[in-house]
Amino acid sequence: MPHIRHTLVLALIGLSASVFLPGTASAGTQQDRMRDCHKEAKEKALKGDERSSFMSQCLSGGKSADKEKSTDKTALAEKRKQCRADARDKSLKGDERKAFVADCVKA
Repeated sequence: MPHIRHTLVLALIGLSASVFLPGTASAGTQQDRMRDCHKEAKEKALKGDERSSFMSQCLSGGKSADKEKSTDKTALAEKRKQCRADARDKSLKGDERKAFVADCVKA
């Protein structure tokens, strides 16, 4: 019980500090960026490492070279997604499916 009270007090101190101290209100901008990046990643149906990479680039604001890499990765992700859908439509399983997707992505 003392831990909960202690945590609550610290949370209240943090909230009051963000209200009364100048310069801490910029968290809203970062939160907006986070929300937008999550939304965009969801729209692109990114998963795993691709999503992590995208989120890192998006949240950092990205540089032009990074955006090109991100665009290439996004195109590759879309290609993989389409190849997996084609494999599913063909009812491919196991090694046959893996080989099909690998060849499809390289094409």
